[in-house]
Amino acid sequence: MSKHEEALQDAPKFKFWKSQMESNGLKINAINDFYIRRRHNGKVLFAMLEVDADTPEGDKIPPALFLKGHAVCMLVALIDKETKQKYVVLVRQRRIADGSHTYEHPAGMVDASDAPDEVAARELGEEIGLTVTADELTKLNSQLCYPSTGTSDEAMHYFYVEREMSHDEIMSFHHKDMGNQSEHERITTVVTSLPEAHKLVNNVNGLLLHFFYLQHVGDYETMKLL
Repeated sequence: MSKHEEALQDAPKFKFWKSQMESNGLKINAINDFYIRRRHNGKVLFAMLEVDADTPEGDKIPPALFLKGHAVCMLVALIDKETKQKYVVLVRQRRIADGSHTYEHPAGMVDASDAPDEVAARELGEEIGLTVTADELTKLNSQLCYPSTGTSDEAMHYFYVEREMSHDEIMSFHHKDMGNQSEHERITTVVTSLPEAHKLVNNVNGLLLHFFYLQHVGDYETMKLL
């Protein structure tokens, strides 16, 4: 590790995870890291860990952990000023696990020291080119949601934002080449209806986001189409 790289034990997401383990009464005997991925600035992005820990009941927890931290996922609803038709903006990129192209909502990883709404606003600028402030975003889940209960510490924050625009302005977000080059992101934006987005998206976070959003705005007619 170079002097510019953040040590695992100094990473906010590691310290937060460890404090949560201890607050839940677990005794950590040993932590071994097998792989650490860092951002271009040397900060820890995620890590694969082997954890030896005992529960208060005297049991061992499963040893494998994918340390990822919190993440944000945002639904962007663009509303045609004249027709009031609603569109959403997805991002198309390659899935890390198998290299396939996937459609998803703009998203990003959050360190324990970051404000989720500020990260969400920044990611919308980087991934789809929409300028949004944190106070324009509406939080959809009152408590954290966990995509995995057994192998990762990842916890999700879901947001949405609505904007009225002309049809031409809405379509200007279609097929834009975006992404953070320093993070090796290659993203293409896609503008579509929410029912069509529901057919394209195949990750649980995106599908759950659709239902959270429609329930929040009371759009049960669209919900029936999903």
